[in-house]
Amino acid sequence: MIKKALLLGGSGFVGTWIANRLSKAGVNVTIPSRRRERNKANIMLPQVEVVEANISDPAQLVELMRDQDVVINLVGVLHDHDSQLPYGKGFGAAHVELPKKIIAAMKEAGVRRLVHMSALGADAEGCSEYQRSKGEGEAIVMAAAGDLDVTVFRPSVVFGPGDNFLNTFATILRFAPFFASGGMKAKFQPVFVGDVADAFVACIEKRDTFGQRYELCGPKVYTLRELVEYVRDLTGNQHKKVKELSDLWAYLQAGILWLLPNPPMSPDNLRSMDRDNVAGEDSPGYPGWNPTPLEAVAPSYLGKVAPKSKLDDFRYHAGR
Repeated sequence: MIKKALLLGGSGFVGTWIANRLSKAGVNVTIPSRRRERNKANIMLPQVEVVEANISDPAQLVELMRDQDVVINLVGVLHDHDSQLPYGKGFGAAHVELPKKIIAAMKEAGVRRLVHMSALGADAEGCSEYQRSKGEGEAIVMAAAGDLDVTVFRPSVVFGPGDNFLNTFATILRFAPFFASGGMKAKFQPVFVGDVADAFVACIEKRDTFGQRYELCGPKVYTLRELVEYVRDLTGNQHKKVKELSDLWAYLQAGILWLLPNPPMSPDNLRSMDRDNVAGEDSPGYPGWNPTPLEAVAPSYLGKVAPKSKLDDFRYHAGR
């Protein structure tokens, strides 16, 4: 029986939801963070301990894993200013080198169960640095399946209260006179963060998920234009135009936005959109997967009367 979990990347959007689910299940959760005070949402949860640690340090990683029953790795970055082929140092450190360190530390600490977050479209030969680094990291984890009890999830773009996906569209539409971007024909299959969290927690003790890789996608495919227009209408900005930029202007725009501290877009993001972010026809589905429609959740946090408090994130669970 799983009693203790080490949650790497637990301070992020998806991590906070998984910590919430684990806490409700009575699991003692340890979340390493460089700055404990920035994890107020997790600190408030019962049976969740946030500790200051550097998970890039192999010695600290081994100590964190002592007496743990499961390691859940959610660490990932969307942008890397060290752009190079096949991927930059930031992508390499987070998506490739860290999984190597996790596997080595688990073997030394005697922990067998690993649940790893990859990404839909992860491919060592992919279109973008993000996809290539995620793909290589995923391959490293799957190669350890003979020594560890591994499950890999490949979620599509994740939405929900507090996300950086639909909320980004809403922010731009709020302040800009129109919305302009490249990749408007790119297809996505957004998945609700609550469903992703449920899958991660439910799989931990399911032996039939050991050595398996699952794609987690929502029930419907949308183009980027359809998603932006949906958010536009939901937020009361129907009068604003949604425009598609040519490749030249799209990459120019992305290059400028990439210079911001928290960029909403980068040239690498645009390259990722060269391949549709949807479920593969032959990909195995997670057992019992019944994803929540985007339309059942988005109005609760994007609509004109959406709640403002971050504490409402867990109260708005798709109207279930």
